[in-house]
Amino acid sequence: MLSCERLECPACGSRTWLAYHNDRCLVTLDGPVRLVLKVRRCHNPECVLYRRPYRPEAEGALALPKSSFGLDVLALVGVLRYAEHQSVPELHAQLKGRGVEVSERQVTNLLYRYEELLSLRLTDQARLREKLEVQGRVILALDGLQPDVGHEVLWVVRDCLSGEVLLARALLGSGEAELAPLLTEVKAGLGEKVQIVAVISDGQRSIRNAVKSALPGVPHQLCQYHYLKEAALPIFEADRHAKVALKKQVRGVRKIERALEGQTDEQAQAVRDYALAVRAALTDDGRPPLAASGLKLRDRLAAVAPSAGRALEAGQKGGRSARRSSNSTRS
Repeated sequence: MLSCERLECPACGSRTWLAYHNDRCLVTLDGPVRLVLKVRRCHNPECVLYRRPYRPEAEGALALPKSSFGLDVLALVGVLRYAEHQSVPELHAQLKGRGVEVSERQVTNLLYRYEELLSLRLTDQARLREKLEVQGRVILALDGLQPDVGHEVLWVVRDCLSGEVLLARALLGSGEAELAPLLTEVKAGLGEKVQIVAVISDGQRSIRNAVKSALPGVPHQLCQYHYLKEAALPIFEADRHAKVALKKQVRGVRKIERALEGQTDEQAQAVRDYALAVRAALTDDGRPPLAASGLKLRDRLAAVAPSAGRALEAGQKGGRSARRSSNSTRS
């Protein structure tokens, strides 16, 4: 049973009176919970909250209004979706495994509620300003994402020091006229106590012009990832051509595997294992520019080749020993 901690009306200060009891059932990770709520009302006719229900404060710490699921279920759905990147069917299976009776459609609705709470948290300007005022300065990162040609571009302005998203907005254009107002709005939202000391972006001309227009005198740096990617482009191209050349030298692996179909002896199995190792090396790509796939393929093949050579030499020695033994037996 939940009771109101405050017995006075929050609007006029007069004493509220118990009006009725309200039952509410919630589904939590610990099982179903039945709550009995003592609802009070203000009887001051001149109060703006006159005869309006005043519910126990602790109710808001257990569930959202008009929701049948507890906040612990909502938090778990958000963590599994955005931290572990699970799909809705996987989320549904996880909740069912914990004994939570829920449909896949309801899981989707819970995701929507989680995103709404997250959006409110991220757009809480008072919280952001208080946190950034302690920090004293920000380094803005500006980038846009377009799902497909012709669609709106989602532009995100983020502080690199705190990791907070300061502004996110979908725009039809990506020119200076559209981007400069975004930076101006961010600057106005930060206030006078927070200084913008630098801007980081991918360096496209419209962004450079927008930064110059909206934030005159603020240093603008090319993103390190884009800088490294552009600097490593010649190495990446050379590595890609080297990988193509290496693949040409081991194209006969599939023919060897077909020739061994139906054979179950140890030698055939050993050859299959080596062929599988070569195929795995071919399909295991790196992530340029920090991991060159061509060099990775070369290292894998260089590790397989000596082992295969030693196995072939051992097999040839075993064959010669078997022939000698056979000849001695005949004589």
